[in-house]
Amino acid sequence: MSKKGTKVAKQQKAKKEVTKRAAKKEKDPNAPKRACSSYIFYTQARRASLVKEQPNLNNKEVISALSKEWNGLSEADKAPYNKKAEADKARYTKEIAAYKK
Repeated sequence: MSKKGTKVAKQQKAKKEVTKRAAKKEKDPNAPKRACSSYIFYTQARRASLVKEQPNLNNKEVISALSKEWNGLSEADKAPYNKKAEADKARYTKEIAAYKK
């Protein structure tokens, strides 16, 4: 057999191996939702006002603008969002402990 023939056979075998994936584990709909980060709380609070200020931005540009704003905030400006994130993390910890019982 030629070198080219074995190369093609190896590629086909590799393709078959890639297509065989483990079945994705289904998520339990009763499981509690994960805790949000402080950045997520910031974007939820700021997104609507940013879209009103600059309606010509598409979704990707809005996300980029929000991330630049977030990175430019001082720790004092981030504090309320960090506090919300800590509270949400405590909520999640409590709910997941009750869920696993």
